Amino acid sequence: MISKSRRTLCSALGLSALWAVARVAAAADKNLRVAILLSGFEPYYVSHNEAFIAGLRELGYVEGKNLTIDRRYARLRGNQMPALARELVGLRPDVIVTACTGSTRAVMRATQQIPIVMVSVADPVGQGFVHNLAQPGNNVTGRSSQSRDLMPKMLELLHAAVPKATRIAVLVNTFNTAHEALWSDMQAAARPLGITPVRAEVNGPDGLDAMLDDLKQIAAGGLLVLADDPMTYNLRRQVIDAANQRKLPVLYGHREFVTDGGFMSYGESFQDSYRRVGTYVDKLARGANPAQLPIEQPTRFQLVINLKTASLIGITPPKSLLLRADELIRG
Repeated sequence: MISKSRRTLCSALGLSALWAVARVAAAADKNLRVAILLSGFEPYYVSHNEAFIAGLRELGYVEGKNLTIDRRYARLRGNQMPALARELVGLRPDVIVTACTGSTRAVMRATQQIPIVMVSVADPVGQGFVHNLAQPGNNVTGRSSQSRDLMPKMLELLHAAVPKATRIAVLVNTFNTAHEALWSDMQAAARPLGITPVRAEVNGPDGLDAMLDDLKQIAAGGLLVLADDPMTYNLRRQVIDAANQRKLPVLYGHREFVTDGGFMSYGESFQDSYRRVGTYVDKLARGANPAQLPIEQPTRFQLVINLKTASLIGITPPKSLLLRADELIRG
């Protein structure tokens, strides 16, 4: 005989399955138009785009059938962002998705009516994008990053990899308004560890090569590349090559740096964030008010270490650090 609790569970599961089927069927009846504004170059967003489409597909939206996506790429030309934002607003999409501080600010200035869904944007409250995380209070919602909260952890991990390093360089993009707050957080996190952070400034993409050349003049035992920066993300191979040539251990904010040959990374998964914002798009398409949709923060962060690169730059990560890693890349 089936127990009452088991019957209740089965009933709940059955209702959940029916609700999911009904949700997909309802989505199939609606033609959804989404616009996306990205700061960098198209090839660097392929996996993000795939994750976003997969998340929407789970909710019943299929590109080319009941889903239209208009994409624009600024190719690291910040002065092009406002025009691209206005162009997308003119297409009258149901929702506009933004993926960094610059794109979010540009779209906010272009529209106060169309809902905006952020993906991994640093400190949206501190930057004035929303009133608070629980109730954004305007047409912006989505998913923020935890970059500011991660600063102590990132520095602690780099310190564990190179414990004798008392000076750590920090790559700060002065064109990125989020980086000043991150730099301040890094300075505060460095004091308890007895580390002196050294500011390695770069004034946007045009100044990257010069800054990388100057790295050899900075007497630092390691480098930390601040996250939430489309410039370093899109030009990561230049950063990785320069650091590896100088045998400089670097901690990055995203796994993609390490799979491309960087030493270590600690941070959220971009793919996971892009997949999850599909739920926001779906809710907004059904009439939800963005001002009342709480902003989600990532809760899972990955430590990834490239052992081949560690050997190349002459670093032997301690066993305690390797045991903490979520992924070890060996070749």
